[in-house]
Amino acid sequence: MNNKSPKIILSPDSFKGCLTATRVAEALKVGILRGCPSAEVICVPLSDGGEGFIESVLTAIGGRKVGCNVLNPRGKEIVADYAVISGNSTVLIETAAASGLSLIENNERNPLKATSCGTGQLIRAALDAGYRKIVIGLGGSATVDGGAGFAQALGVKFFDASGKPITQPMNNELLNICDNIDPGELHPAIKDAMFIMASDVTNPLLGTTGAVNIFAVQKGATPEMLPALENNLSQFYDLAEKKLGRIVRNIPGAGAAGGIGAGLLLFLNAAVRSGIEMMLELTDFGQKINDADLIVTGEGRIDEQTAFGKTIAGVLKCAGEKRIPVVAVAGKKDGRLEELTRCGLREIFTLTERVSNPKDAFTRAPELIAQIGEEIVMKRFGG
Repeated sequence: MNNKSPKIILSPDSFKGCLTATRVAEALKVGILRGCPSAEVICVPLSDGGEGFIESVLTAIGGRKVGCNVLNPRGKEIVADYAVISGNSTVLIETAAASGLSLIENNERNPLKATSCGTGQLIRAALDAGYRKIVIGLGGSATVDGGAGFAQALGVKFFDASGKPITQPMNNELLNICDNIDPGELHPAIKDAMFIMASDVTNPLLGTTGAVNIFAVQKGATPEMLPALENNLSQFYDLAEKKLGRIVRNIPGAGAAGGIGAGLLLFLNAAVRSGIEMMLELTDFGQKINDADLIVTGEGRIDEQTAFGKTIAGVLKCAGEKRIPVVAVAGKKDGRLEELTRCGLREIFTLTERVSNPKDAFTRAPELIAQIGEEIVMKRFGG
């Protein structure tokens, strides 16, 4: 073992559906200290704005959660949290916390019926509590309602062709009967508030790379549903953009979270930020990695999209500026990954390569990640 105790930064994203970013970092730490007990190990779990965004920030810099009664994507009352960053007046909200796919059973997953109302209720609660800087992490939603549900929760009124108010929580199916919009009763604090949407998704709202065609199937849509979902969303935004006097459908990120991105742009005039860039800024990542000998990052799946706006890409950019080597751990890897190598990623260690049955990579994830941590430290710092 080298005389100098290495400083190692552990900055993974979550392994979706398996382990949170914090638990991945903890498992890596177990293995690293097993292989090098003298190592200085600093855990900075990360997120690119999707599920785990709040937990990662609070783990890194502290803060508190505030529970609120909201509606889940299918209208069931649940408790969801927003977070207030320690020593700051900034609120963090995840769309996944109130409008997430993980909140409903498989047989309830139908983006024609799912609403983003709960996300709006979280925003309303934060505004009512006096907060005026709100960061919304986009990702993991069950919805394709274009943000109409959250806008409704914030006071926007929707009407059918007969002039009757639509009172049930807005969803994609109800977009089809919406004939008029009145934003006049938007929450009064919105005019004095700053909204920032944090996302790694750059998709527009509509078209072949939009919210429906790229993401709806993973939310439970059948192929037969796609034309209706797209038509309803298009028809609604023809009306909404005209009513509010702003065109947002082609702004990168408008298609994030089933079009919640477009709704934030249109109804709240939100600013757009890269989720991972905002995460690195909030956690003071650049300062934390000073003098580090190695950074270990990772996520559940590494593929050709990883180099573009994902957590690992953000880590590589920050590490490259300081010439710190980076390796990654993943559940599995797919596709051509030359771009990651070009960006500075030294090596990828996967769980699936260590088991004969892919299901074991899921059930034995903490153990396998610890093994990888030990292997990494022995390989790079062993005597």
